[in-house]
Amino acid sequence: MFKRLADSSPSVGIVVDGKPLSARAGDTVAAALLAAGIGHCRTTPVTGAQRAPYCLMGVCFDCLVTIDGVGSRQGCLIPVREGMKVETQLGRREAGR
Repeated sequence: MFKRLADSSPSVGIVVDGKPLSARAGDTVAAALLAAGIGHCRTTPVTGAQRAPYCLMGVCFDCLVTIDGVGSRQGCLIPVREGMKVETQLGRREAGR
């Protein structure tokens, strides 16, 4: 779906749903997920419909993920960093998760 432009940015290692993933330094979490071919980052609480990053500028909230144990973070606004743990959100986020 997306093709990267030539860039010499260093890569950083992140973990997405327990699987290691290489991302480019400077990318947002949402951009890293899309570049890795991950098509959605959450499901809706009512119908379970898959949602993917849409606006990529913090307006729509479709890119919500859990980052390092903190839920409902907008992946389009958070830059990746080495060792970051990202989890997709399934349905309603439960307290303490």
